[in-house]
Amino acid sequence: MWIVYALLSAVFAAMTAILAKLGIENVNSNLATAIRTVVVLFMAWGIVFITGKQNGLNDITPKSWLFLCLSGAATGLSWLFYYKALQIGQASKVVPVDKFSLVLSLIFAVVILREKLDLKTIMGALAITAGTVILVL
Repeated sequence: MWIVYALLSAVFAAMTAILAKLGIENVNSNLATAIRTVVVLFMAWGIVFITGKQNGLNDITPKSWLFLCLSGAATGLSWLFYYKALQIGQASKVVPVDKFSLVLSLIFAVVILREKLDLKTIMGALAITAGTVILVL
């Protein structure tokens, strides 16, 4: 089932880039990011309340709070830089560089999480790296 969610994530991420590029015209990139963030905030909390999961707040450990907040800060910075890049660059160039985060995530997974990569994953990461370089040049 995870593959369905991952594919849906990819579809909506692709739509995000195009919709953002259309919407950011003549709008400050930071303001655009703030508007997007409010929409995400309402959607996320709406889903929490609709599914009745708000009681889980009491079960979150201090360690989880720390890393969830750091993740939120990283997301915010990513969005701010992404919108600025989209505002001044072509989506067809910005998106591949942004998606290079996949390769960086694999590296972080090995270094920080001590995950093991198989040859197929390494080859895929090298192909993505080469593809990103080719698309940007």
